[in-house]
Amino acid sequence: MRMLESMAHLWEPLGWQPDPRQLETFAALQEQLQQWNSRLNLTRLVQGDDYWIGQVFDSLWPWVPLLNGPQRSSPLALIDVGTGGGFPGLALAIALPEAQLTLVDSVGRKLEAVEAMAQALGLGERVRVRRERAERTGHDPACRGRFDGAMARAVASAPVVAEYLVPLLKPEGQAVFYRGQWSGADQEDLERALQPLRARLETVERRELPAGRGLRHALVVRPSAPCPKTYPRPVGLPGKAPLGQLS
Repeated sequence: MRMLESMAHLWEPLGWQPDPRQLETFAALQEQLQQWNSRLNLTRLVQGDDYWIGQVFDSLWPWVPLLNGPQRSSPLALIDVGTGGGFPGLALAIALPEAQLTLVDSVGRKLEAVEAMAQALGLGERVRVRRERAERTGHDPACRGRFDGAMARAVASAPVVAEYLVPLLKPEGQAVFYRGQWSGADQEDLERALQPLRARLETVERRELPAGRGLRHALVVRPSAPCPKTYPRPVGLPGKAPLGQLS
């Protein structure tokens, strides 16, 4: 309870705060991350505010409507593409206790650590991992069109991320792109890339992280029609020739 009270300022901007059990799990995740980071270079954001703001808060803020929304009749299905050290996926698994999380990364050693952390935190039944390239995930019938929410944080440019995430969404689903800086030119590039994917940019949300930790943007993208079966293109092609590039 003392920890919950001392960190109240961190949650106030979200209009939400973890219950004592969730807070304990966030703290346990930090310990797990520190242990694994001594063996693997998962992330540099493991101490103090680097963890609580740069990892936990930054993972959660784009999902405020879900954090503060009514309880759903069916579990949310969320997918984190390029999860790296497990963020934002593990943070959302703690904050949304009914959600089912799929964490995707192509680096096997990182995924082994993420899976072990999920098990240690008691999240194993709701968190599963997939070791593969995102281009393959988007064509697997178990994943294509199956998710209420898809996300990517620090993965690639927005047009590349769009090609990874849009094919994974249910018709009413949404993709959240985590970005640092965001410009009008960036938005034009993304909007061109979304056209062949049959999706639209719904909102661009902007937030200053607490304690002067920097400016963040969250882009919310939704399908406007079924994504053509040709997307995502073969492994490596989205990055080499992003959709919407001007010739």
